[in-house]
Amino acid sequence: MKRQCPDSECLSKNQDPKSGRVVRKGSYFRRSDGQRIQRYFCSSCRRSFSSATQFRCYRQKKRKLNYPLALLLSSGVSQRRAAKILRVNRKTVVRKFRFLAKEAQAEHELWRETLFKAPLLSVQFDDLETIEHSKCKPLSVTLAVEPKSRKILGFQVSSMPAKGLLSKTALKKYGPRKDDRGEGWNALFKSLRPIVSAQAEFLSDENPHYPRFLKRHFPKAIHQTVKGQRGCIAGQGELKKIGFDPLFSLNHTCAMLRANINRLFRRTWCTSKTKAGLIDHLWIYLKYHNHMLTPPCTI
Repeated sequence: MKRQCPDSECLSKNQDPKSGRVVRKGSYFRRSDGQRIQRYFCSSCRRSFSSATQFRCYRQKKRKLNYPLALLLSSGVSQRRAAKILRVNRKTVVRKFRFLAKEAQAEHELWRETLFKAPLLSVQFDDLETIEHSKCKPLSVTLAVEPKSRKILGFQVSSMPAKGLLSKTALKKYGPRKDDRGEGWNALFKSLRPIVSAQAEFLSDENPHYPRFLKRHFPKAIHQTVKGQRGCIAGQGELKKIGFDPLFSLNHTCAMLRANINRLFRRTWCTSKTKAGLIDHLWIYLKYHNHMLTPPCTI
C-alpha cells in the first residue's frame, strides 16, 4: 500500500494518489515497546512523519501497559490496585483509563457496523442499579443484550432518585434528584435502531414504563414481559432462583458486570465518584466482554 501524507491540507492539494511525493527517511527505535519505526518525508509539504503517526497510541511512552491495564480493570481490580500491580503512578492509570474507554467506544462502533446488513431479531434489556459516591445518589445502568451470544449491544447510565428508607435522608442531604431514566431508555432504543430489525422481539421484566419508550422507536416490534424473580443466593442477586429463567442471558451478563467491575461489587468500598467514571469503566469492560468472554456472534 502506498504511503500518504497524514496532513489533510496536503492531501486536498494533491489529489493524485500515484504521485511519488512520500519517500522513506530513516527510522528510529521506540523504547516503549522495543520496535523500530519507519520514518517518511513528504516532498509536497516538506514535513516528516512515521508509520505510527496515525495510531491512537501515538506519543504514548508506556503503551505496553494498555492491554494489561484493560485486563485488570475488566477482572475486578481497582485503579489504585492496578497502579501497584503495574508499578506506575496512579495518575498514569487515570490517563490510560480514559484513553482505553475512548478506544473501546470507537471499536464498539466499528463492530456495530458489521450488524447493519443483518439486523438482530431478538433483544433482551433491563436496568442494573448502582450508586454514585453514596447510596443516597443511585444510578441506573440500562443494558441491551443479544440473547444467543450474550454480547452487549449498548448501555446508558442515568441518574435516579433514592427509593425506600433512604429517600427522606437523600432528599434532606442532597436535595431533589432528577430522574433521567426516561432519557436513557430513549437514547438506548435510538442507538439500537440501525442494528435491530423493526419486527424484532424484545424481552424485559414488567416495568410499566418500558412499553411506552420502546414503542416510540420500534412500533412494529413484539414486546414480551417476564415477572421479576428473587435472586439466587446472597451476592448473586442478578441470577434468579428459578429452574428456567427467560431472561438468563441478560441476568447472566449483569452478574458478570457485578463480578468483574470492582465498583459494581455488592459489598465494596470502591464506588463510582462520578457518572462519567462509571461510563468509562463500562466501555472498557464491554470491549473485553464482547471480544474475549463471549462466543462469536453467528446471527
